[in-house]
Amino acid sequence: MRAPLSWLREYVRVDATAHEIARRLNVSTLEVDRVIDIGVADVGDNLSYLRVGKVVEAAKHPNADKLQLCQLDVGEGELRQIVCGAWNFGVGATVAVGLPGVLLPGFPAPLDERPLRGELSRGMILAEDEIGLGSDHDGIMLLPGGIEPGSPLSDVLPVCEQVLDCTTTMNRVDLLSMVGLAREVATLCNGQLLPIDVEDPAIVRPGQVDVSIDDPEGCPRYIARVLEGVSVGPSPMWLRARLHAAGMRSISNVVDITNYVMHVYGSPLHAFDRTKLDGGGILVRRAADGEELTTLDGTVRKLDERDLLITDGTKAVALGAIMGGLDSEISDTTTEILLEAANFEPIGILQTSERLGLRTEGSNRWEKGVDPHMAEPAAVLASRLLVDLAGAELTGAADVHSGLPERAVVRLRPERTNRIVGLDVDSEEQRSILERLGFEVNGDWDVTVPTWRARDVTREIDLVEEVARVVLDRVPHTMPLRRLVAGHLTREQRHRRLVEDVLVGSGFSEAYTWSLVAADPDRNALRLADPMSGDQAILRTTLLDGLIAAARENVDAGNDGIALFELARVYLPSGEALPEERWRVGGIVAGGFSEARSAVEAIYDALHLELRPARTTVPHLHPGKAAATTAGWLGGLHPALLDGSWAVFELDLLELTAPIPERVLYDDVITFPPLRQDIAVVVAEEVEAAALVDTILEAGAPELRAANVFDVYHGDQVGAGRKSVAIHLSFQVPDRTLSDADAAVVRDRVIALLAERFDAELRG
Repeated sequence: MRAPLSWLREYVRVDATAHEIARRLNVSTLEVDRVIDIGVADVGDNLSYLRVGKVVEAAKHPNADKLQLCQLDVGEGELRQIVCGAWNFGVGATVAVGLPGVLLPGFPAPLDERPLRGELSRGMILAEDEIGLGSDHDGIMLLPGGIEPGSPLSDVLPVCEQVLDCTTTMNRVDLLSMVGLAREVATLCNGQLLPIDVEDPAIVRPGQVDVSIDDPEGCPRYIARVLEGVSVGPSPMWLRARLHAAGMRSISNVVDITNYVMHVYGSPLHAFDRTKLDGGGILVRRAADGEELTTLDGTVRKLDERDLLITDGTKAVALGAIMGGLDSEISDTTTEILLEAANFEPIGILQTSERLGLRTEGSNRWEKGVDPHMAEPAAVLASRLLVDLAGAELTGAADVHSGLPERAVVRLRPERTNRIVGLDVDSEEQRSILERLGFEVNGDWDVTVPTWRARDVTREIDLVEEVARVVLDRVPHTMPLRRLVAGHLTREQRHRRLVEDVLVGSGFSEAYTWSLVAADPDRNALRLADPMSGDQAILRTTLLDGLIAAARENVDAGNDGIALFELARVYLPSGEALPEERWRVGGIVAGGFSEARSAVEAIYDALHLELRPARTTVPHLHPGKAAATTAGWLGGLHPALLDGSWAVFELDLLELTAPIPERVLYDDVITFPPLRQDIAVVVAEEVEAAALVDTILEAGAPELRAANVFDVYHGDQVGAGRKSVAIHLSFQVPDRTLSDADAAVVRDRVIALLAERFDAELRG
């Protein structure tokens, strides 16, 4: 939502600047992405060159058929000659004038006097786009009559505006309104909330307004007002300027009024051309399966029984809470309207909006849960503006509902607030904060929740949060003294932290990458039904793609010595509607295979696990430089994926830590010294060293306690296609010191089994 500051200040009196307001809101309420400056720059005396002018003379330029030569009163005592290319005004018009010296938005230099087709132009009659109040350039701005010529234009129009660009949380729909935002600003910045004083127009020539609701759960309230004698036309400049600053396009006075009121109260409205409604009444019902409606954007929508429709009893005229129908839209010939100020159940609206891929300013609010009590003040303000700006007369009204929800009452204990917040907030200050936010607090601390907060304030802890967020700026920068530990890490959390610490200690930096990717190596990966973009359409099944992208960005930035890891979830296909979520750790490091192996070895060592890599083939790994472990894989990255020499790994944490026992059992230390010997065996090239070690330990048990490969030799001495593997053996038993003869017996068993399984030969 975009909130123009001049508009916001109509509802709150506060001394704070735009940036001060943004800072307080960012800390306590919502995210203010930026403060946008629009319009004419307020530097030096720049605004003094913008005046209100009155056209005293206007005639065709003597040397140009498409130009007017005008004489204007701009409060200087003498007329000022200006050449203008617009023809939507004449003598007596009140206009906006830029005098020489003004710097306008988008202009490279200040305006100066210059001859145009032989006649000196001493200024410019301004269109709305030339001072940032809109996008229209078809004609100049026409101001209301009666304004004194020479008046500063900044007193009449918001020619210099600051806009808060805000993003609210899902549960704070009240902040998608100017009055809701004003209430927050008044509370946070010690301001005064200003009431909206609007007189509801009297009903003249009362007439019948028929409204029926077949689905009160989907539409709990429907206010319909009939206004006749409507004159549809352009909105006044102040209204157009406000909507433009709020990010909306001006359409006509009737439509603009509904959008304006939606921004004021956060309760969307809709206006129908009543003459296009059969019978002039409203019936709210669910759609029939296969029923169709052409919406205002010209699209034919095929509906089903889940969709809520606004009908005239015969045909559909709007998709409830989302978009009106094309056949009943307001046009230049409309003279009678039916104004809708309703309330809709949010979940159904959200589901319809997502299924149809149709999001609007209105549906964005309805799906968050708009306060049903706001429909009436919204209807009153819209009626007042339609009477004042469109010449309408109110001739009928109906308000159909089966009872509005009661306000909830929640008990608050001020002392509990202090315990939870960790600050000493005086009970009277707590009361003041809540009352300024619209809550009512009695002497027993029973708090009545305002209707606009009914969905998100339901428990005592919610009230505590309301106090806490207002005093957040008092929280000290130091952590409080820790006197009590009430919780502990789970086994899985301890393992994850240990893995993180090991990798950081190994020189890796942690990366955070997207869980949603454009493509995935698993063709069964879960694809979103309605992704936000093609780049984020699939739930990843591996961390590798994100790490490669992160490494590539670092290379492009000129970084070297890159070593990144990520510990995060992947989403594996499960055959069900939801994927299986697994924690994995992955890494990418500049260098060869040994770099990845060192990192993986460090993880296994820290977890007291034995790393037993085996050859494997993985599409994204370099051929011949790929190894599998019990928990994943490691190896050299295929050069086609990233320029240079890179090593990568990815391990499933559940499989990695599964062998770790819940309790570590004591194993008696053998006091007799081990007997150590080395052997070298010649085997075929494809025999894995790990397989040799497994066989040696199997054959040498129980006397053989350890076997470790310390050298692999290839050369003429062992022959083509074969290799020599040197292995260190350690013999040890708990009851005596072994002799060389004892070791020889075990060694013979080992060599015999190696010869049997691998055709191994003992190398002298």
